[in-house]
Amino acid sequence: MDFIAEGINKGIISFDEEQKNITYQVKNPKKRRYTDPEEKVQALTFCILVLEYSYPPNRITINETVTMGASKKEADIIVYNDDELTQPYIVVECKKKEVSEAEFKQAVNQAFAYAHALAGTTKYIWITKGDKDEYYKFDKETNKKEEEADIPHFGQVETPPFKYVKGGAWISPKGKTFHLSDLETIEEGDLIRVFKQAHDALWAGGELNPSQAFDELDKLIFCKIWDEKNTDKKQPYKFQIYRNETAQQLVKRIEKLYDEGKRKDPEVFKKPIDLTPKRIQTVIRYLQKINLNKTDLDSKGRAFETFLGTYFRGEFGQYFTPRPVVKMMIDALPITADARVLDTSCGSGGFLLYALDKVRNQANDKYDKTDPEEAVDHYTHWHDFAEKRLFGIEINESIARVAKMNMIIHDDGHTNVIAFDGLYPIEYIQERTGNKGFAPNSFDFIVTNPPFGSIVKQSEKSYMQVNRGTAPYYDFALKEVNWINAAARGKHLVKGRENQSTEVLFIEQCHKFLKEGGYLAVVIPDGILTNSSMQYVRDDIERKFRIISVVSLPQTTFSHTGAGVKSSVLFLKKHLQSETEKIKRIQDEIKEELATEVKLKETYNLWTKEKREALKPYLKQKDAESTSKRNEINDSFKEKWNTLFEEIVDNYQFQKKERLENYPILMAIADDIGYDASGKNISKDDLPEITSELKRFIEQIEKGEPSANFC
Repeated sequence: MDFIAEGINKGIISFDEEQKNITYQVKNPKKRRYTDPEEKVQALTFCILVLEYSYPPNRITINETVTMGASKKEADIIVYNDDELTQPYIVVECKKKEVSEAEFKQAVNQAFAYAHALAGTTKYIWITKGDKDEYYKFDKETNKKEEEADIPHFGQVETPPFKYVKGGAWISPKGKTFHLSDLETIEEGDLIRVFKQAHDALWAGGELNPSQAFDELDKLIFCKIWDEKNTDKKQPYKFQIYRNETAQQLVKRIEKLYDEGKRKDPEVFKKPIDLTPKRIQTVIRYLQKINLNKTDLDSKGRAFETFLGTYFRGEFGQYFTPRPVVKMMIDALPITADARVLDTSCGSGGFLLYALDKVRNQANDKYDKTDPEEAVDHYTHWHDFAEKRLFGIEINESIARVAKMNMIIHDDGHTNVIAFDGLYPIEYIQERTGNKGFAPNSFDFIVTNPPFGSIVKQSEKSYMQVNRGTAPYYDFALKEVNWINAAARGKHLVKGRENQSTEVLFIEQCHKFLKEGGYLAVVIPDGILTNSSMQYVRDDIERKFRIISVVSLPQTTFSHTGAGVKSSVLFLKKHLQSETEKIKRIQDEIKEELATEVKLKETYNLWTKEKREALKPYLKQKDAESTSKRNEINDSFKEKWNTLFEEIVDNYQFQKKERLENYPILMAIADDIGYDASGKNISKDDLPEITSELKRFIEQIEKGEPSANFC
């Protein structure tokens, strides 16, 4: 319920035209400044007291003066037990949503001070900041404080031992029906704040390190979701504060939830909850009222990703792919529920989530999920895809765990997310993880943003090594053979590389994972496309893939995350093996023909002999003139050879264009992608138009071949 809107409708509050001031329609109407963040919480609380708890507005006072010894202060809200306002019953202290844990604790003490100063013996106390509440029963005579699960509703003699029940109605063991609260959905911004404040409460300014606090918060969110899914109708949720229970009793209940969830999903969390009872209690107060399962998927996902993205950028230096780029890559590809989809460097799971949402939207178009007869088919359509056809690999165990939680928050799809080095041989990944789904030549789509700039050393990774003359797992672990120099010298020595960049190795690994005809959409640094030293990578791509499109991203794409590498998105379609062999055969034939045509070996040997003869008179001389002459002869030979070299390369490229199949490639430049270098949203966004054209282009490729007007 929108309590503020309903409060206006019922006439218990009103606003001025600009909504800067609010008037409470209580016994003595009060006008207050609504622009104050604390006042907004107070207004919401007042409306809840009247609309949900049914207290008459004439028994409520707003900002009543309370004498406390020699000083006077204003209590935010006091609810009375009589029309004459002589029997204070509930004291409410309101704080703005942004207050810290320490400030909230001060508010608790302040509320008790008001309760002690007011007349009467027994009172209830409610401290709230909108997204966190604490309730107490206070006996002034004995100074006894008991924590409650809730305050009583109007006319209620006793309070139930808990506040939140599935469906809202609860029948006590004595047969009495209580109309309690069910969980509520909240907006994206509120959810981000709740996640952050719960994390900050665990971190406590350094008492836990941020990484540990994040892991422990993830465990409790896991418990929360498990509890929501497994609580029966008319039963109380276990993930909440019960009346007058010790922190140890609460922990015991939460640990039981956690163990039940772990038995179902043993790969999500392997270690027990490692928090003090007090900290567990703190997090539960933040999360207990929220219905994570029913909160809008997109809002829930954005909230979690915004929170974890901010956190991980600081903690691990991870640069997650911006949502507009993820959306463009997924939207352009013809992914369906029958496809197998993989992200070899899945991070927090952004690509997987968009693929899942795409299939879920297809289910929405195909089935009416509100129709009981079609609801099962709707669920099966997308859930089978999530459970059996969606795969992710992430090398960092903490981030892999976050990806699983991200998928769980989005209603599953975490089953096939593994924490492993995605560059290991595929058979080794299968063996070590026990997941045979990571099979070679089996994926229809790979959508990924591999880490840029990292180097894999031959001395550190077995898949980079040439052992006893055997080829390494990666062709890119070998030094590229310059065929012109090799043909000239008559030597074709194959040597292992000392190191290779991760982005290059991932391109080859993706080819190994893809089935023939499968699509790869990959974010790559522009150096792979432009640097002359990367020609061997481009040649390999040409042999193994049909190049679909190159979408150039602006320099600022990753600037707001702290990375400034100019990058592009490359869309590729894996060739049939026969096509790759055909291309290689034509490339080799052209090389052989060119080498024969210019008599490459003979020319090289002749020029080398001429150089040696020319150098002879100056070899034993050490004077400056002889040194200068030697340099001149060497430079002359080098220049002559380089000229011939360039002519052969140009001729080779020309011959390839003539003899290899010529097909159109969609080239696109995105100058703007919806946000600027600081990450602030802007109106300009070229990606939707590019996505539309790319999608149409791929559709025509699937039907045959696109017309040249796409080039």
